Amino acid sequence: MAFLPARAPDEAPLQTRNDGIDLLRGLSILFVVVHHLALKFRLPLGSSLLGEVLPQRFVKGISFNGYEAVFVFFVISGFVITRRSLERYGSLDAMRWRHFYALRAVRIFPLLLLLLGALSAMHLLGVPTFVIDKPGQSLPGALASALTMTLNWYEGRTNWLPGAWDVLWSLSIEEAFYLAFPVFCLMLRGPWRVLALIALAALALSLPWTRAALQGNEIWQEKAYLPGMSAIAWGVLTALALQRVTLPRHVARASATLGAIGLLGVVFYGDVLWPVLHDHVMSLLCVSAALWLAAAHGSTRAIARGFGWLTQMGRWSYEIYLSHMFVVLALTPAYRALANGDMRWTFLVYPPALAVCTLLGGALHRHVSGPAARRFLPHRTSAKPVPHRYPDVG
Repeated sequence: MAFLPARAPDEAPLQTRNDGIDLLRGLSILFVVVHHLALKFRLPLGSSLLGEVLPQRFVKGISFNGYEAVFVFFVISGFVITRRSLERYGSLDAMRWRHFYALRAVRIFPLLLLLLGALSAMHLLGVPTFVIDKPGQSLPGALASALTMTLNWYEGRTNWLPGAWDVLWSLSIEEAFYLAFPVFCLMLRGPWRVLALIALAALALSLPWTRAALQGNEIWQEKAYLPGMSAIAWGVLTALALQRVTLPRHVARASATLGAIGLLGVVFYGDVLWPVLHDHVMSLLCVSAALWLAAAHGSTRAIARGFGWLTQMGRWSYEIYLSHMFVVLALTPAYRALANGDMRWTFLVYPPALAVCTLLGGALHRHVSGPAARRFLPHRTSAKPVPHRYPDVG
C-alpha cells in the first residue's frame, strides 16, 4: 500500500499501472460502496422500482457482497505488496525491514489520521450516526484500537461501531499481517525457509476452518484476524509462484476466465454453493481472485473502453474505502427526508453517490496521500531497475 517514491536518476522509468489489477480493485470498492448503501436500514435496491425489474439474484448479488469484496482486497494486497517488495529488494530475504515499515507508515497514516480527526470531531459535535454511544465503547477506546491495529478486536469485544469507524476493521487485519511480514521474509534467508513457506501455505489453506471455528459471534467471525490473513496469504503465495514466470497468453486467458467464473459464482450463486462448500466458499473466492491476478501479472494490455471509471476507482480505492461512509451517511437521511420514506426511487441515488465517492477519493489522493508520499518517502527505494509498476494497495 506504499506509494512508489520518486525514482533516482539512474533508475529505469516506471511503466503504467496494471489495469487488470486496478479493474479488480475497482469492482471490489464498487461492491463495498453499493453494499453499504443497499442495507435495508439505508437505501435498499430490492425495494426500488429497479429492484422490481431486475432479477432478484442480480440485485442481491450486487447489494450484499461487500464483505466478500474486502476479502478480494486482501488477496490483491498480498499479491501487490509481495510483487513490489520483490521489485524493490530483488528478493524477499533481502528486505530492509525499517524501510518497509517506513513505506507502510507513509502510505497509511496521513489519511488515517485525517479520518480519525474528522470522526472525533463529529462525535464530539454529536452528529447523528457518528456518535459512539454503545455500552463498553468510547471515543478514546475507538481511537486507541484504530491506531493499534485492534479495531476488529474492539468491535468483537463490544459491539458494532458507527459505520464510518467500522470500515477500519479490515485495515487492522491488513496492517497486523504486514507488521509480521518482514519476519517471514527474513526467515527465508536460512534453514527456516521451507518451514516459513509451509506456514504461509497452511495459513492460506486454514481459511474455511478458522471461519467455521468462530460461529456464534457474528462480529468476530466476520472480522477475526486469521481468516483475513489467510486471504492475504493467498495473494503472497500467488506472487511468489509467479516470481520468475509470466504465463503464456493462452494460459493467462484461461486463468482469467476461471477466476472470473469463480468470482461471479460466489457473488451471484453463493446461496447455491454454500450448502455444498460451506466455509470453503471463501477459499473459492480467494483462489478465483488469485487466478485473475496471475493472469494480470506482467500484462500491459489496456482495459476495454467503457471500464476506465472502474480502473480509476481501483487506483483510488484506499481513499474511497476510508471516506465513502461520509457520503453514504449523508445521502441516506437526505433521501429519506425528501422521499418521505418512499423506497421506490432509491436506485436514483446510486450513480451520484458513486460519483461523489470517487471524486472525494481522488481529492484525498491528490491532496493528502500523494503529497505525503512525495514529502516523506526517500528518493531511492530500489537497488535495481523497476520493470513494471504494480498498483499500490489501500
